[in-house]
Amino acid sequence: MGRRLGDPQPRRRRPVNAAQGEGPAVVLDAPGAARLLPHTPRPPGPGEALVRVHAAGICGSDRELYQGNRPAPYARYPVTPGHEWSGTVEETGEGVPGGLVGRKVVGEGFRNCQVCERCHVGETTLCTAGYAETGFTEPGAMAPTLTLPARLLHPLPDDADLTAAALLEPAACVAAAALRAGVRPGDRVAVVGDGTLGMLAVQLLGLGSPGELLLVGARTGRAALAAEFGATAYRHHRETEGLGGYDTVVEAAGVPGAARQAAGLLRRGGRLVLTGIPPAGDAELDPAALVWGQVRVDTVFGAPPAAWAHAVRTFAGGLLDPLPLVTHRLPLSEFDKAVALVADGDPAVGKVLLHP
Repeated sequence: MGRRLGDPQPRRRRPVNAAQGEGPAVVLDAPGAARLLPHTPRPPGPGEALVRVHAAGICGSDRELYQGNRPAPYARYPVTPGHEWSGTVEETGEGVPGGLVGRKVVGEGFRNCQVCERCHVGETTLCTAGYAETGFTEPGAMAPTLTLPARLLHPLPDDADLTAAALLEPAACVAAAALRAGVRPGDRVAVVGDGTLGMLAVQLLGLGSPGELLLVGARTGRAALAAEFGATAYRHHRETEGLGGYDTVVEAAGVPGAARQAAGLLRRGGRLVLTGIPPAGDAELDPAALVWGQVRVDTVFGAPPAAWAHAVRTFAGGLLDPLPLVTHRLPLSEFDKAVALVADGDPAVGKVLLHP
């Protein structure tokens, strides 16, 4: 397991092989305009840490950023993308525990203010100071190093697999959904969506010992892996007629029709947790049906610290293993190829990682 962090210390730096130099960083000047530019690490200021990036994941949000489909408040160009990442702390600024240097870490993306009402109650993704997030409005991890507030870091055990750990950001988002779902032993639970979020949801929801755990998806080739992750059944999304009566359903697809299908699987009085973001204008839930069924609806946007802590704790304890979801590992210079892989809908493509 990991070492103690110790007391705050002045800046400390881990020795680095100067001969290795620095590779380039991905920079999106505008939608569709990606370049590789020389990268110069930014020394950490007070309260900050500089992390040597091991891997950065590509997800649908990165594709939206590249294509220009992300709403204006949630993107700022030019920017280095990369909000899913893992790495090792190389240097810390003044006031940061010196014991962080050399630690394997992952980190929260939302740059919350810590002083508004929402932050004080732990809802940091709703910070009223405005939206700011690593990889979207702030420099991200598709670069050799990343400098960010040290308070956002979550240390990992010394023997942690950093390739697997690069998926802890989506796992934290799913952990937020799992905590809201409140699954109890014996519950009937379903997950709609067999992408990265849906597959991680199966693992995390399975920790609540449901009596039944159904995965609904579009890639039947994932049925075997879903069973390994804890699913008791798999159904193609076009073959769910007659299914229903579930206590909790988590929607993790983010495609048109997924939320309506998820709601249709619930029993009266059940709980629906929405994590996917469908295209704008896709109004698909029937408010009258929700009221008649007394359906409880929760939503998740990002992951607050409690969800991150839950994901990291289950990963460190060997209860969460995202590694089987990784299908492609590419150098940072192949960013365009990585985005294309995520966008083409090939069922053989899982999580794509970029390594600086």
